[in-house]
Amino acid sequence: MVDAICREATLRKHELHSDLIETIYFGGGTPSVLSEIQLNQLLNCLRDNFQIIETPEVTFEANPENLTKAYLSSLNSAGINRLSIGLQSFDDEVLKTMNRAHNAEDSLNCVQLAVEMGFKSISIDLIYGIPDRDLGYWKTQVECALNLGANHISAYCLTIEENTVFAHLENKGDLKIPEDDESLQQFQYLVNELAAHDFEQYEISNFALPGGISKHNSSYWLGKKYVGLGPSAHSFNGSERSWNIRNNPQYIRQINDNELPSEKEALSSEDRFNDYVLTRLRTKWGLEMSVLENMMKSLEHPTFEQELNTHLSNNNLKRNEGHIFLTDKGKFIADRIASDLFV
Repeated sequence: MVDAICREATLRKHELHSDLIETIYFGGGTPSVLSEIQLNQLLNCLRDNFQIIETPEVTFEANPENLTKAYLSSLNSAGINRLSIGLQSFDDEVLKTMNRAHNAEDSLNCVQLAVEMGFKSISIDLIYGIPDRDLGYWKTQVECALNLGANHISAYCLTIEENTVFAHLENKGDLKIPEDDESLQQFQYLVNELAAHDFEQYEISNFALPGGISKHNSSYWLGKKYVGLGPSAHSFNGSERSWNIRNNPQYIRQINDNELPSEKEALSSEDRFNDYVLTRLRTKWGLEMSVLENMMKSLEHPTFEQELNTHLSNNNLKRNEGHIFLTDKGKFIADRIASDLFV
């Protein structure tokens, strides 16, 4: 698989032309299965095929149980300078229900170890809206997160997906899903408490101390080009989206035959408008009215002003210096607002 990903990089090295790469992200599946040798092989391959700035942001996703002192040392040696750790919860019972392999002690220890070994940029993931867990539980979670020393926190409201443990329990009637008002209360507590500790909410689910904003994730929300390598990876070149097949053996076979195992979709004017609204509205940068007006020159969108004014009147959106931003109230229904503004 590592050889195939390197081969794909070689086949696609001209896609970004002379654009400089500023960020590299090793994401899920589970990149922590990589040895230091394999990780260096991938990074060297990227340097050989793409133009990369001298000190890129290099993020590595990992679960707490994988971040031993030896493995953290390997990541450090390979040039990884940012960790994204899937903690999810500091409650052992919740972690067990989620089928997580780590426990709360692992979470605390791995972040502390990463800090001690010199990692200055550490992001942790948390989930709120957990069944059978109230605001008191969530306050404890936030307190634990703040005491860890991470400079970035991503927090997501739990969604019940089909064929998961939570879905099975819900179907049996053994699960009490929080009401929307309860989840909103937890979300608002998170926003207020993190702000009191100097975290900036730069995207609905993402909070960072000064200097801790994820450059990589921000590039998605700001509509920058990116190349995704490996099975299931997605790419964007400004006018087209593409995605690789999910089947690992088929991916390797096609790559070895010098074929790119991907499909493409050309984005229409409507697609580009909707993508801009969906991604930018979630961020602190908001929607730029001059950009929207320019995009709408080639579109029929007679309901936009009406929907925009409705959400402004309902205090879901606010207008400031030529930009449209979500209010605190609007952040909890951001997807619904974006959908209303779509072409």
